[in-house]
Amino acid sequence: MTAATDSSLFPPAPDSADGVLDGLDPEQREVATALHGPVCVLAGAGTGKTRAITHRIAYGVRAGILQPASVLAVTFTARAAGEMRGRLRQLGAGGVQARTFHSAALRQLQFFWPKAVGGELPRLLERKAQLVAEAGARCRIRLDRNELRDVTAEIEWSKVTQTVPADYPAAVAKAGREAPRDPAETGQIYATYEQLKRDRGAIDFEDVLLLTVGVLQDRHDIAEQVRAQYQHFVVDEYQDVSPLQQRLLELWLGDRDSLCVVGDASQTIYSFTGATPDHLLNFRTRHPHATVVRLVRDYRSTPQVVHLANGLLSQAKGRAAEHRLELVSQREPGPEPVYTEYADEPAEAEGTARRVRDLIASGVPASEIAVLFRVNAQSEVYEQALADVGVPYQLRGAERFFQRPEVREAGIKLRGAARFGANDALLDDALDLPSEVRAVLSDMGWRSEPPAGSGAVRDRWESLAALVRLAEEFAGARSGASLADFVAELDERANAQHAPTVEGVTLASLHAAKGLEWDAVFLVGLTEGMMPITYARTDEQLEEERRLLYVGVTRARRHLTLSWSLARSPGGRASRSASRFLTGLRPGSGAVAGRRAQGAVLRGVERGGAASAVPRRPRERRPARCRVCNRTLTDAGEMKLMRCEDCPSELDEALYERLHAWRAEEAARSRQPAYCIFTDKTLMAIAEAVPGTESELAVISGVGRRKFDRYGSDVLAICAGEELTGASGDGSEGAVENSSEK
Repeated sequence: MTAATDSSLFPPAPDSADGVLDGLDPEQREVATALHGPVCVLAGAGTGKTRAITHRIAYGVRAGILQPASVLAVTFTARAAGEMRGRLRQLGAGGVQARTFHSAALRQLQFFWPKAVGGELPRLLERKAQLVAEAGARCRIRLDRNELRDVTAEIEWSKVTQTVPADYPAAVAKAGREAPRDPAETGQIYATYEQLKRDRGAIDFEDVLLLTVGVLQDRHDIAEQVRAQYQHFVVDEYQDVSPLQQRLLELWLGDRDSLCVVGDASQTIYSFTGATPDHLLNFRTRHPHATVVRLVRDYRSTPQVVHLANGLLSQAKGRAAEHRLELVSQREPGPEPVYTEYADEPAEAEGTARRVRDLIASGVPASEIAVLFRVNAQSEVYEQALADVGVPYQLRGAERFFQRPEVREAGIKLRGAARFGANDALLDDALDLPSEVRAVLSDMGWRSEPPAGSGAVRDRWESLAALVRLAEEFAGARSGASLADFVAELDERANAQHAPTVEGVTLASLHAAKGLEWDAVFLVGLTEGMMPITYARTDEQLEEERRLLYVGVTRARRHLTLSWSLARSPGGRASRSASRFLTGLRPGSGAVAGRRAQGAVLRGVERGGAASAVPRRPRERRPARCRVCNRTLTDAGEMKLMRCEDCPSELDEALYERLHAWRAEEAARSRQPAYCIFTDKTLMAIAEAVPGTESELAVISGVGRRKFDRYGSDVLAICAGEELTGASGDGSEGAVENSSEK
């Protein structure tokens, strides 16, 4: 089966309408040929939804069923819209409008404003934070940086849910939304912000949607003109539409039903902005005769990654979970997901950076590796760790590629060389298009070898190197292409925001990673309080956090690493624990608490086999108490020792030394870190308890079933004072794969 994504940047256009359908799987073909009436595509992660809907549009255009100018494809980011335009162009369906909701609405508003209102459209605010701060000051409320961000987000939520300032406190209470500050104060700032905008003749991005809705509702002649222009609609990421966007879509449609929506309720991660999956989940109710197609063949991820993703959702609750899609991987098996526990955050960052470096050394391109975290504040320690090991990186959400100063400068120089190249001595020795591009960029300081270190100089080099690689791809796909052809390609890509790949590991938040994919993904900082985030308290909020982790897992094609740290800083108290979402999925973490997806197999997550000799622990959990003073224990290290740190120790120091020496030999023999065999705390607990039987050893915290099976006989022999006659285990299980079981 053909993969869900095109392997080349410049594939040849199909030679016919039927050629557009070549390579689609049965479900994707069903989407592509369902050109009449309402269509709902429930598409799981990595199942080729963009491929399906772009081929649907292209097939309709190439078959003469759809007129390009009559189609409006709507998505949620400029990058996604640009990618869609690029794919449609490659499929021979140029002229189709692919835009974000805001872009499409702004275009219509600019065109119809003189007719509907008169005069010029008010100035559009690029950023509203400064005006929100001024509104706060007018209300005698001083907002610090974080408070300003929170109040701005609340104003945006109010507007996309069509809530006016006076109704904000009641709306917050009705929605069960946890307001970041007093709702009455926020409502007052909101009202003042709106007044300041009116006084200064300005509008914000939410106003663009509100005003377009207002114009289409009040002016039926304008609404009919828009409907005459656009007769067929496609909406991507439909699970993320807000009530305001849904209202705009309804006004665009009128009484027609030529609508195709695509989404996955399990990837709803923007409810804090007003997005809701209800429109997707209720589509069949609103359109009883709709065609519904489910895409579950996952072309992105290996079976190991897919099994983990399915297992994660099998524990989910709520309405979105009831409509979850169980993915079926179409790829060859790959490595098991890696779970790693670190002592502290710097150790986690350093360990991640080393693994990234090793992956690059093994042949994985830096651009195909991502480190994903819950909040942007986690980025800094990973930036430093990657820089320390000489690995280039790029921050997702930073300046757009074609807006970078060096890219703009390169565009000007390449355009000039294309125009006057015959008189340019720089190009005298250039034999083909790539060498011409390299010659022009060398005049800007570009060299074939990257500069040492990181920072602005390295970022500039990476941008120019991306242009060189694009020229090489372009020349390989278009024989005889000239520099002028390449400049035209750059212009089209800039207009579509279809940027080339920049070599460098991607650092991004989980929210920013939505819609992207990499060969290798590192999900870091997966501790309670961060995943789920500490302020997620309601069932709905917790389920959205689970979906956010699901999005992170499904970004990985082949390599997936999940990690967490027990303390914030070196020497700090080890009071953290791994995310509850990993319980039952990572080795040694117990049974899955929720439902199992029928037929799901969690390879690399929970392994079956013969019953172990380790006795089962009782289900009832009693508070852990110090065996010396009987105080309730809450610290993980104290619970492992079953005593307070400052209570008298019964440590058998000689036994502890023998265990320590045995662990060092075992680590050297099996080529894994010593702590992956047993941590120091576990060795100390064993040396204090001096177990004489299997049952006594099995109940010690840190001695899980796998470790008992592998090391139990050795440990009991050492505790009994016996000399070991051979090494335990076979060394086949690497520490990295199972280092969470401690």
